[in-house]
Amino acid sequence: MHSKDQICHEDYQRTASWLLSHTEHRPKVAIICGSGLGMLADALKCQDSFPYSDIPGFPQSTVQGHAGRLVFGELKGKTCVCMQGRFHMYEGHSLSKTTFPVRVFKLLGVETLVVTNAAGSLADSYQVGDIMIIKDHINVLGLAGLNPLNGPNDDKFGPRFPPMSCVYDKDLRKMAFDLCKSMGVTQFVQEGVYCMVGGPNFETVAEARLLHRLGVDAVGMSTAPEVVVASHCGMRVFGLSLITNKVVKSYDDGEPVNHEAVLEVSKLRSQTLQSLVTELVSQMDINNNTA
Repeated sequence: MHSKDQICHEDYQRTASWLLSHTEHRPKVAIICGSGLGMLADALKCQDSFPYSDIPGFPQSTVQGHAGRLVFGELKGKTCVCMQGRFHMYEGHSLSKTTFPVRVFKLLGVETLVVTNAAGSLADSYQVGDIMIIKDHINVLGLAGLNPLNGPNDDKFGPRFPPMSCVYDKDLRKMAFDLCKSMGVTQFVQEGVYCMVGGPNFETVAEARLLHRLGVDAVGMSTAPEVVVASHCGMRVFGLSLITNKVVKSYDDGEPVNHEAVLEVSKLRSQTLQSLVTELVSQMDINNNTA
């Protein structure tokens, strides 16, 4: 027996088996779309789409800008699965629930996870509309003991003590930079450290100053748990943050951020982000079996 919050291997397997029986697609790449970035899923060809509410074991997404669909399809001939909307701890989900899809993806045969998010910038040189390639992260919740790997370790997925020193794949980051050069968009592409905080409130000035002094370039309320679980499963990880606002670090600064403004910036840069992810997936070296 396992507790209500404890998810066992059979739970993941049940969901994976249901999906495998409802689509012919066998994805090698999974993409998690952040706030307002669900248009990535719309780019998939030959789609099979499932509302989260139809998928056994899947949580529900309740946040504006997160559509709540799992979309299978092809990006330039590469088979992918795309989460059009993710889950957050602040919605009331346990971390094991917010990361549930990642282990399902592993059982589907996914080898590479692409994560995108909307984030606020702490780095002084960043501008609204910049795209940050994630080099590393600081998982504030994890440091405080809130980790999706808490509880008995499932050896079928990975080791008890997984390393996190090089989680964001170096080759994929270099490939993304080269693509940005060929696309002529390097003027608003950065590389930096993402920090996950719990939310749902945005940061106080004192919190923003603390994170800035810790070396954080951009801050958000997601991503790190999914990345931890993906790394535990042995997946390659690539992450992008769209900078949708500058975090207030001074008591004299003007307008505070709001979620609607975040979604507006997401629309502004959506085409560039979609093109970058599409080209990156198309150039990945993966075994793309459709059977």
